[in-house]
Amino acid sequence: MYVDVRAIADAIGYPAAGLGILVESAGIPFPGETMTIAAAAFAATGALDIRWVAPIAAFSSLVGADLGYLAGYRGGRPFVERLSHLLHLNPGHMARTEVFFARYGAATVLFGRFVLGLRAWSALMAGMAHMPFWHFQTASATGALIWASVVSLVGFYLGKNWSLVARLVEYLGVGGVTFVALVILGLWLLRRHALRSGL
Repeated sequence: MYVDVRAIADAIGYPAAGLGILVESAGIPFPGETMTIAAAAFAATGALDIRWVAPIAAFSSLVGADLGYLAGYRGGRPFVERLSHLLHLNPGHMARTEVFFARYGAATVLFGRFVLGLRAWSALMAGMAHMPFWHFQTASATGALIWASVVSLVGFYLGKNWSLVARLVEYLGVGGVTFVALVILGLWLLRRHALRSGL
């Protein structure tokens, strides 16, 4: 059964832009990105202001990540191990993650915003690995701003063409629509590269 996710944004308004991603960034598996996209898509109808949606999403993402970092830092490895079944991590993964964060922590936190799964537990693992807080905060804030801007713009432009998107999701499913979007993006990038190369 197809559900119009804009109806959710309609029901709760601006909190839809940030509540879900706050929960997800804190380390709790939740479709936070979907909620932000829904709020941005709803803003395309004029019911919400996209100039508020993106900052709310960025701020909520940052606060959620700080909560996840604090939980990992204070709880340490025993706390994260109790959550390992939710994060699909085993002790070997956690040991490698601690070493990885010691070397590439900032990049992982920054780019992890765009990776499903990693977005939910990177802050928790950064805290567990005792990554210096201000290094974490700088990378987290940068990632939150970029992520919120990109996701809000994508949602906004999807909302401008919502009837088409709704039909595509109904027939192809979310995975199918994502695949089609990636193919279109790949073709556009190839065309752009060819034009720049004078081909």
